[in-house]
Amino acid sequence: MRVVVAGGTGFIGTHLCTELDQRGHDVVALARDPSGAGLPDGVVTKRGDVTDRDTLTGPVADADAVVNLVALSPLFKPDGGDEMHGRIHRGGTENLVAVAEEAGVDRFVQMSALGADPNGTTHYIRSKGRAEEIVRDADPDHVIVRPSVVFGDGGEFVHFTKRLKEIFAPGVPVYPLPGGGRNRFQPIWVGDLVPMLADCVDGAEHAGETYEFGGPDVLSLREISELVFEADGESITVVPLPMPLAKVGLTVLGSVGFPMGRDQYRSLQFDNVVSGNDVTAFGVTEADLRTFEEYLGLATADDGAETAATA
Repeated sequence: MRVVVAGGTGFIGTHLCTELDQRGHDVVALARDPSGAGLPDGVVTKRGDVTDRDTLTGPVADADAVVNLVALSPLFKPDGGDEMHGRIHRGGTENLVAVAEEAGVDRFVQMSALGADPNGTTHYIRSKGRAEEIVRDADPDHVIVRPSVVFGDGGEFVHFTKRLKEIFAPGVPVYPLPGGGRNRFQPIWVGDLVPMLADCVDGAEHAGETYEFGGPDVLSLREISELVFEADGESITVVPLPMPLAKVGLTVLGSVGFPMGRDQYRSLQFDNVVSGNDVTAFGVTEADLRTFEEYLGLATADDGAETAATA
């Protein structure tokens, strides 16, 4: 198959392009600036901007499948303001889908997000929900993937937990987390996610499906933060920061160009966990997946097996 991966030079994209290349597919990594991607020699890089439809026509012209990984982070306020979510997620998906339809593409894989909802509480969630509607209404067979936060080398999730502390308590061991860090995540390792994404590209049985993916553990933001700093050899004391104060702080900072704002405050008020973990549709169980502690070097796979055996 000839597979075009929009966002192919990003964190998840580089892993996916490598996986697809190893499976023998002809892979094109599409990006606004494809230089210096560090991809295998067999992966072709081309320039393409999902907000500029004309740049997509050539690269997608003879594709069998298209994967849309282009996304703004929900963790940080985008350059250009929150309206950029609509421009990139909804508008960009609309452009890519239209070009894929014109090219007669057979499969369109859309990276969405847990909780995607056209009427959701944040710009990010609403734009992701509207993008899903566009994909479902399109001609190609589609697969929609909704992962929880994805971690791994080159990812931003670990950096995000450190950035929050820099905002609210720089230079001190006390960490005032908004709401005490009670909101929960189900982080999944990029090395576990990518083979399932590749299966969505070349597996006929996945057509028309929407999958939710999460890792083996549900962790609160507090637990995640404590693990991240422990891995760095630092000790922190988490204290609850009342949500009204966090709202004021992030709103004010966001208004003066700081990379977090009102949307990020809202996102800290709800959980990011799956309603049912669809990894089982790909022949794996949660027990097969890498834990966040293992990634940080605080545990080994054997530790997890021993815990399960004695539970």
